[in-house]
Amino acid sequence: MSFSLFAVILVVLGIMLVFKAVTVVPQGWNYTVERFGKYTSSLSPGLHLITPFIESIGRKINLMEQVLDVPSQQAITKDNAAVTADGVMFFQILDAAKAAYEVQNLPLAILNLTMTNIRTVMGSMDLDELLSQRDSINARLLRVVDEATTPWGVKVTRIEIKDISPPKDLVDAMARQMKAEREKRAEILEAEGSKQSAILRAEGQKQSQILEAEGKREAAFREAEARERLAEAEARATAMVSEAIGKGDVQAINYFIAQRYVDALKEVAKAPNGKLIMMPLEASGIIGSIAGIAELAKEAMIPPGSRTEPPPPATPQPPRPPRIPTAG
Repeated sequence: MSFSLFAVILVVLGIMLVFKAVTVVPQGWNYTVERFGKYTSSLSPGLHLITPFIESIGRKINLMEQVLDVPSQQAITKDNAAVTADGVMFFQILDAAKAAYEVQNLPLAILNLTMTNIRTVMGSMDLDELLSQRDSINARLLRVVDEATTPWGVKVTRIEIKDISPPKDLVDAMARQMKAEREKRAEILEAEGSKQSAILRAEGQKQSQILEAEGKREAAFREAEARERLAEAEARATAMVSEAIGKGDVQAINYFIAQRYVDALKEVAKAPNGKLIMMPLEASGIIGSIAGIAELAKEAMIPPGSRTEPPPPATPQPPRPPRIPTAG
């Protein structure tokens, strides 16, 4: 009977020793091993055997990346503006022994360190910089906090400022300032537009005047060319009339007389102060002059070889004496 009881006790002790000696570490965790309360080693994920009653599991450290909310806190900027900010940070334990034995309550230590550095960084910046340079704030916080937590075996991977809330009166002042800036920008743009419009109008007027001047120059050139051709035509007509006069054609003289006569009538008709003109005109003279011009033009158009010379005038016969009747 006593032997059976002893055997049962041995079996129970054996099972207890097995449970004490066998340790299973899950993935993403590290266990520290202590021998009589002193750290000796760290157990990685898997099955491990330790000495029962001599060695024991000290701390269970999570090596996965962890997130930590940074609560809202008030900070004073460089230009004495009170703002409220909160954030979030991500960290990962790289050394289980340091995280377990170098600091007490690691999450609380990291949180307090982060909040302190948030106030420090925001206090070194103006409000405008604080609101417009969040990336710079995040980068400075990450560098400072990561450097401070390195002795604890911790790697801070990311720090983000979630919200920055200025006081309501500052928000209203900023809104008025933004409105004034936008109105100023709109007035500047409007002035620039008016300036560009005036420049374009001036350029258009300049081009118009240039084109008008070129048109007038071209018109004057063509008018001069027309006058030159008219003068050449008149010179040829004068030469032909002079040649006709030289040959004894009296009708050529009528050309000049009729031309001057018609020009004089034209000038009288164009007079601005003449309403009614009454003057004696000898129609037969004008018709004879025009007929002479037509005859002269007809002769000018006949080739020289086909012209027929007019018959010589008949020699006048002396008058015959009257017959005197004789007596019987």
